[in-house]
Amino acid sequence: MFRNILFATFLVLFSAISFARDVGEVDTSFKLIGPDHKIVVMAFEDPKVAGVTCFLSRAKSGGIAGAVGLASDPSDASVACRQTGPIIFKGKIGDKDQVFNESASILFKKTRVVRFYDLQSNSLIYLVYSDKLIDGSPKNSISAVWLDTVRPPN
Repeated sequence: MFRNILFATFLVLFSAISFARDVGEVDTSFKLIGPDHKIVVMAFEDPKVAGVTCFLSRAKSGGIAGAVGLASDPSDASVACRQTGPIIFKGKIGDKDQVFNESASILFKKTRVVRFYDLQSNSLIYLVYSDKLIDGSPKNSISAVWLDTVRPPN
């Protein structure tokens, strides 16, 4: 029983890990003690759609709290998703599939990217937003990838 609970906990934690790679960063505010506030740029591939790469920029808090992981990052983020190779679906895609999530604070705040499919324009739409357990933020950004002649499997 304990082994099953431990394994389930590991799966939940492992699935929450984002598989983004760092592209670069710029400092936005000097901090005398601890790292500066910054904007980081990351890239990740859509886990169910080969050939689509998303580039995410988001604010990261610095200072002492940021250095020890206690700061809550601002809810400012932007996403740009592009076709970077032949588009191949790795299975059925659902409505509102989460394709990225990363912690934005020590407690209950996440930056998420969700994928939608628009049948009329045959496009994948990617939405980035931040949420908290009690009160999320309406700040958001979207990006779209036109699928040309391919369609997702039903």
